[in-house]
Amino acid sequence: MSALKILVIPGSLRSGSLNAKLAAVLAHELAQSGADVTRISLGDFPLPIYDGDLQAKSGVPQHAVNLKRMIGTHHGVLVVTPEYNSSVPALVKNTIDWVSRVQDPHEARGQVFRERVFAIAAASGNRLGGTRALAALRLILSACHATVIPNQLALSFAEQAYDDMDHLKHQADIDTMRALVRQLIDHSQRMM
Repeated sequence: MSALKILVIPGSLRSGSLNAKLAAVLAHELAQSGADVTRISLGDFPLPIYDGDLQAKSGVPQHAVNLKRMIGTHHGVLVVTPEYNSSVPALVKNTIDWVSRVQDPHEARGQVFRERVFAIAAASGNRLGGTRALAALRLILSACHATVIPNQLALSFAEQAYDDMDHLKHQADIDTMRALVRQLIDHSQRMM
């Protein structure tokens, strides 16, 4: 049997991003749990703002096709999103919008979402930990017919959530992280 492959996607390009840091911690935990982990930057897949006229004129951008195919080589996907104005940032939404338009021969549009397990997480400097963004992201992915696991991680007061080695230091956060990782791995193994 091949190794379980998990793709980790931080939804922020900002230097020092709390969400990129959380994505790194989650990627490490997934690897420690036996998954073959790939962590990417959406900066390597730049996309224009989604526009149906642009798609009709020029087709789907190659970066969206490449990202869709990368998702397709993994059994599970973990998206770590910031929260902007109580929702997901444009970078995350726009990426999903474009990837959902990619249709390779012999498959239905959006099939890559239906055949993967998704997990979601967020980090925020406030006490809500990005929960509103997670609710929005769950809705968006569900609209794409993705299976989104019930467990999620909303890391509150993220600037103070780590020790000197960049590990989560609060037991409640560690327990929530491990539960998310276990559930993502369990559900992804069923999709293999």
